[in-house]
Amino acid sequence: MSDTDSFIDEVTEEVRRDRLFGTLKRYGWIGGLAVVLIVGGASLREYNKAQELAASQKLGDDMIAALSSDDDLQRADSLSKISAQTPGGAAVLAMLQAGALADAGKQDEAVARLQAVALDAELPLIYRHIASFKALGMQQDSLSIAERRLQFEALAQPGAPLALLATEQMALLDIEAGDPDAAIDRLKAIIQDAGVTADLKERATQVMVALGGELDTVVVFDG
Repeated sequence: MSDTDSFIDEVTEEVRRDRLFGTLKRYGWIGGLAVVLIVGGASLREYNKAQELAASQKLGDDMIAALSSDDDLQRADSLSKISAQTPGGAAVLAMLQAGALADAGKQDEAVARLQAVALDAELPLIYRHIASFKALGMQQDSLSIAERRLQFEALAQPGAPLALLATEQMALLDIEAGDPDAAIDRLKAIIQDAGVTADLKERATQVMVALGGELDTVVVFDG
């Protein structure tokens, strides 16, 4: 490379460096702003998390205080004065209120609270199904077997959060309707389900045996 070429390369590199520094001086504030926004955003997220945690803790404390009363109506009244900051918290609060009202003998009000939760499309499915399940349990004397069966069938769909518990209730409806064979079939399906809990499996087994059903034996061969 000639001295002329070397000189041209040095000048070109110097020009590039000057342009870079000029650009940084001119637009460097953008990078600084980006840093501020990133740090500020992280701080805001942490603040929001802290606020949500504090709100959850306060809601829990308020619920515990309200439930500490031995008087059913007083518990219901105390719970009604609590405000929740999230839809999920409000749903749990409504279900607790329903329980207190039911204990106080106000079944219609309790069912109304639960049905409001069950019909709230903004809530996750688990909240709605729990509320519906509890409401059905409170309406054993006011709804016919056919009406309860129809609603439990909706809760027993495959993949539903309370599917096995709803199936258990349908088996009990079969017994109530005088159809033990149908009940046994449902109970067997519960026992054989991979997701069944130990308590539910034990209950289903006891009821099935009491109805005259037999447990399927599984033979394991070595080798």
